[in-house]
Amino acid sequence: MQNALTSICVVGGGTAGWMAATLLSSALRGSGIQISVVESPDIATIGVGESTVPSIMDFIQACQINLKEFIQATSASFKLGIRFDDWSLPGEQFFHPFGRVGKDINGFDFYQAWLKSVADGSDARWLDYSPGAIMAEQQRFMLRPLQPQNWVQAGYAHALHLDAALVARFLRELCLQRGVNRIEATVNQVVLDHRSFIQGLALDNGGEIHSDFYIDCTGFKGLLIEQSLQTGYLDWSDYLPCNRAVTVQTKNVAPPVPYTVATAREAGWTWSIPLQHRSGNGYVFASQFCSDDKAMDTLLSSVQGRLLNEPRVIPFVTGKRKKIWHNNCLALGLAGGFLEPLESTAIHLVYKTLVHFIKHFPDRDFDGDNERSFNQKIDQDYEEIRDFIILHYCTSGRKDSEFWRWCQNMPVPDSVREKIRVFKKRGQLEHTPGQFFTSDSWYAILEGMKQRPHKYHPLLDAFNSDALTRTLNENRQQILREVQNMPSHHDYLQAHCPAL
Repeated sequence: MQNALTSICVVGGGTAGWMAATLLSSALRGSGIQISVVESPDIATIGVGESTVPSIMDFIQACQINLKEFIQATSASFKLGIRFDDWSLPGEQFFHPFGRVGKDINGFDFYQAWLKSVADGSDARWLDYSPGAIMAEQQRFMLRPLQPQNWVQAGYAHALHLDAALVARFLRELCLQRGVNRIEATVNQVVLDHRSFIQGLALDNGGEIHSDFYIDCTGFKGLLIEQSLQTGYLDWSDYLPCNRAVTVQTKNVAPPVPYTVATAREAGWTWSIPLQHRSGNGYVFASQFCSDDKAMDTLLSSVQGRLLNEPRVIPFVTGKRKKIWHNNCLALGLAGGFLEPLESTAIHLVYKTLVHFIKHFPDRDFDGDNERSFNQKIDQDYEEIRDFIILHYCTSGRKDSEFWRWCQNMPVPDSVREKIRVFKKRGQLEHTPGQFFTSDSWYAILEGMKQRPHKYHPLLDAFNSDALTRTLNENRQQILREVQNMPSHHDYLQAHCPAL
């Protein structure tokens, strides 16, 4: 008989804590492992991660959650991608869509075929071949059919905008129905044994908890992983200097659009996340270039609708724990690390960390090689997202403020520098299996920032230019026909999943 775990204790509720309890209660069903969540009534959650990426749909499916009930309970709206305003230059915008852009032609990457068409005189945008981008522009939406009839229906993906507090509440109720044990208390002390493993927790109600494994969801402070186990923090501020955010919620003044808007500002960028019942807004900025008061003024002057709460400032340090998993403790969410929400990856990293953990699920022998393998994989995920966010800053053409002039000469990791160098030669990027951001995602940002390769693949010159033009025009028309047959995003929400 293997030395199996018998219990897991999640410390901290919030989105991360209840996501952990929900996914584990599904994945470990029948194992006999008891899952407990210690949730303090005295500690407020940050509530970040209200804009998501398509892996949220994988989480919902893996947890056997009814999508309609989830959307209604969390006041969610659909998201087809992110619109970037004023990033390349003031007054200009581009879109990062989910899903595919175009379809490969005769075995060649579509981006290459499009580059050839541009060289031949086409004025069609690359995004004209993205079903998701065209749906977003026309504010239309429908769930992708389970059996798509054509490449257009198969070509788009979507995520959700959601209310983090309502998500935590929904998942908590679901977990309680599934037998997860909720303990309402605050952890006063973390007790370690002689090996620096967590032996138990002392609670403010006089109780104690002893578990085989602990998941730290205590936010930035990392009560278990940092304050007790002292794993250390990898600070990436040299690459990404934004270190504060001011946030506020507003009443909607128009139907929600099916995308997030990220607008470049003097010392960072603002977000707008439209839910069914309200909008979430924030300004991510670098304190060396902007005061809290000025950031507050910038945000409040940019939002529409009545304020629903008092604005608040959230300080952060971009980076991650040196070890996300150490001994019998896993750090999750803000306890594990923080990358600014430019590409809405916070909830994705919670889910991806849990997926890696389930694949490397330990027993009570706590094999060190297994832990190292896990940490190596999640480190790669964090670094990939870090690099993709850096791309948005280092390729911007803006020079109109001290912050953007800093970005012109910012330190760039070799991994990003090399990828841009290869792209500029002839627009070919290799996608490594397991990476979240596809080549199309990189093309979307580089194209939006007016970074165009010098050449395309030489064998494309063997293509008949007229035939290629006809094929691309037909593809574009097919997208438009499909999209125009879809309902508006607002009508789809009202017909299928209006907020409760």
